[in-house]
Order: sequence, then structure tokens, then C-alpha cells
Amino acid sequence: MAATAVQGHGQLNPEPSQPEERAENELPPKSYADAVTSGPNGEVRSHDGDEHAAVNGSVQPAVNGQNNRQQPDEGKVLYEKHVNGSGETLTSIKPSDGYEDSLKHNGETAPRERKRNRPPKRQDELASGRKAGAGWQTSAIRWAPLNVPLQRRLQTLAVLWHTTTIPLLISLFFLLCAIPLTWPLLIPYLIYTLVISEDATNGTLSRRSQWMRGSKFWSLFASYFPARLHRTVELEPTRKYIFGYHPHGIISHGAFAAFATEALGFSDLYPGITNTLLTLDTNFRVPFYRDYALAMGLASVSRESIENILCKGGLNGEGMGRAVTIVIGGARESLDAKPHSLRLVLRSRKGFVKLAIRTGADLVPVLAFGENELYDQIDSVEHPWIHKSQMLVKKFMGFTIPLFHARGIFNYDVGLLPYRRAVNVVVGRPIRVVQQGSKDNNVDEKYLDQVHKEYVAELVRLWDGYKDLFAQDRQGELEIVD
Repeated sequence: MAATAVQGHGQLNPEPSQPEERAENELPPKSYADAVTSGPNGEVRSHDGDEHAAVNGSVQPAVNGQNNRQQPDEGKVLYEKHVNGSGETLTSIKPSDGYEDSLKHNGETAPRERKRNRPPKRQDELASGRKAGAGWQTSAIRWAPLNVPLQRRLQTLAVLWHTTTIPLLISLFFLLCAIPLTWPLLIPYLIYTLVISEDATNGTLSRRSQWMRGSKFWSLFASYFPARLHRTVELEPTRKYIFGYHPHGIISHGAFAAFATEALGFSDLYPGITNTLLTLDTNFRVPFYRDYALAMGLASVSRESIENILCKGGLNGEGMGRAVTIVIGGARESLDAKPHSLRLVLRSRKGFVKLAIRTGADLVPVLAFGENELYDQIDSVEHPWIHKSQMLVKKFMGFTIPLFHARGIFNYDVGLLPYRRAVNVVVGRPIRVVQQGSKDNNVDEKYLDQVHKEYVAELVRLWDGYKDLFAQDRQGELEIVD
């Protein structure tokens, strides 16, 4: 068969390409790849769509110098990453930027690829949703378990009652004020408490209830921390005393447990001595709470109250066998109550020493290890404007409010309840005092400084003697500031 040339297409292939014609000439069928790359008469098409003449199945060069390699689309970048053992490089389009990160997920394959490689589920296999409550196990707040022993729950209840007594009793008072039927009782009560009553300052201790102070309820309160009272020497019941409690802490839980209740056995350690814990006079202006405080044996920390307690009553009618406990640092010291530290505002506090000299009462230093550990509060150094605001409140109102937190009722990290941390109240040796100025109120300043110096020395001795036993986690030493 003669071959004829066709202009623009090269020579015709004498071998038919159509399946019907090849079947008529008893020729084997062409493959699908050959069929789609060849023209109707055996011509070969390039990848860019240009047709070139083929002679005996060979491909001719592209017209105008164009090659037959497929070019990538504009905007795409060639990516040569994978190389096999023979040195051959695979060329592909560069994937998105997040692809490399997805490959590094857990050091294995990307999540999408891993999902594809999972074995197929059986038809009878259950498909479950997410586990409810699983996130609580990794929560930053540690929640109390449900199987807490009953005794610990009762301990928490006792501490909760003590820390919320004032707001609860105030709420009860206003609730009764909303009931007109109670007004005939409330009005005389307010007149008596605000105008007539002197129970908090007269020194008679007539409202003191030994039943309330000795209740087993306070044993639950003291065992919450737990708190313990330690005696270094015995005290003579024929003298009178002023106990100086350090540090103030946030709420002085140790002072309440040791000197306002019998939970720690004060009467057993110091028989014949009647001790009265003193608090702010404003607490005895709060309806209902004042009666509760008086029943617990508390009294006002005013000068009149201290002199009446230590100079009246007792074994001889002149205060023999009586004692008062004063939290010396006050509200100013509460701002320095931070865990693992002990900073006492004492260097310029000499008023209690002067009262001891005037009444002839011996001074007894008391150091409570662990009192500052019960709460966390905002650091005044990191937030100086908060500290200035607190000092301004103290200047005009006589008290301040530390910004503190500890644990809650059902968790261990957030709330206003104190932490369960041991409080060890150590009572030191008494500083003998010679009475002066009982009539003319004149006290020798040199003697005042001498007694104050002896008091501070005994307090330092308590710290040095028991810090390794009760303050093993301390981050500093005792500091005494103005």
C-alpha cells in the first residue's frame, strides 16, 4: 500500500486505528492509552494539545521549540522532598504550610491519615460519644471526694460556722426587722445594746458561758487544722497576766481555739487562771453577734476593759488569777500574714506593756507557729496601690480588709475557709512586772523600754527554740518591724 503525504499531518499510518477496521483486517486491538494519544489515523497528540506527525510510531519534536513536558499552573511551587534509595527525587506540588505540623502530631502520621488507616468497625461495634465529666479530672481546682469521713465534714462545718458567724447573725437580724411582729422586741434590744449595756467593758464577765466555751463542738473546730496549745512553764494562779499573741494572721484562728474555748485544754494547763480573749470594741455593736461573743467570754480590747478585768474580780477582788489575751499586731500585721514567713509589728507597740506596768500584770509572750499558713493573700509588693488603699481604710475606719483566699467547702483551692494546716500555739515564760503609775498614770520610760526589750527577747527565744520543730518549711527568719 502506497503511503501518501498529508500536509500538516505527516505520513498516514497504513495500519488502521479504529477497532472496527482492525477487526475487519484481523489485527489485534490497540491499548486504550495508544488509542487516546493517537489521532484517527494513528497520529500522536502531545500533552500541550499540539499535534505532530508520527512516522512508524515515532514522535516528532514540538513545533516552535516547545517541549512536551507538562508545566505547573501559575501560583504553584514545585516541591522536591522525598528521595528514594537510588537517589531519585519525587517532584510534587508543595502542600500547605500546616502540613508539616500535622505530620509532627504525636510524632506519627497526620490526624487525617491516621483516621484513614484505622481498621474498619464491625457492624455490631458500638459508637460512643465523649465521656461526661472527663475534664474534671484535669481541672486546676481539686475537688473533695464524696467519701470524705463524717468527722472531717463536721470539722469543716465548725470552721464554716466560726468564719461566717458575723454575716449570718447580721442577716438574721435584718430578716427579723422585716417582720413587724418582732419590732416590739427589737427596738428595746437595740436601745439596751447600743446605749445602756457595758457588758463588754465592765470586767465582770457576767455573760461568760462555761458551757459554750467547753462544748465538744469546738473540739471539731480545733481538730480541723489541727491546733495545739503548748506550755513551756507553769503560771502562778496568784498573779495576773497579759498574754501577747503573735502573729495576728488573717482571722487569728489559733487565738480563738486556745483562749476563747476549752478545746485545747487551757484550764488544764493553767489551772486557777481565767483568761479572756479581747477583740475590737466595734464587734460589740453588731446585733446578736455581741451576745454570742460575750457568751464565748470575749471582751473589748479598750483600755477601760483591760483595766477593769485585771483590777476587779478574781480571787482577791483585785484581779488575782485573771488574764487577758491581746493580739498585738492588729490589722496592720494582718497585711503581712503570708505563708512561710513571720513578720511582726512590735518594735513600736508599747501600749500593752504600759498597761501591764500600770495594772501589775506579768507579760506572757505567745507565738503561734502556722497561723500565717492558713491563708494566701495578694502580695503588697507586687500590688502597691492595693496596699495603700488598705492602709487608707485602716486610718479612717480602724480596721482593714486583707485580700485573701484559701480553700472552699467542697474544694481545696478556692474559697474563704482556712487551709488544713497545723497551728502550734507556744506559751513562753512570763516577764515579771513591777507595778507603777496605778494612781498618777506615770510610768518610767526607761523601765517601759526595759520590759519591752525583755518581752521581745523572750519572743525571739521561742522562735529560735521551736522553729525547727514547728516551722520546718520557713523561707526566712523572724522579722520585728515598726
